[in-house]
Amino acid sequence: MLSEFDREVAQARTDQERDASLKAATQALREIGTLECIDCGATIPPARRRVYPSARRCLECQTAAEREAYLR
Repeated sequence: MLSEFDREVAQARTDQERDASLKAATQALREIGTLECIDCGATIPPARRRVYPSARRCLECQTAAEREAYLR
């Protein structure tokens, strides 16, 4: 029979493992990219996602973001 302490330790470990899994899944989704542009909400064309799977912006918004970063 498990003591109360053992149950609390087991629950804490379960919580840590769940949190780590959620963090890993979230990171994987970020690396995969998105279907919609994070700036304008337009659908990112399948051709762009094939060439650049982690794309988070449509080509127009990515161009604007790079131009703005370059001009700083």
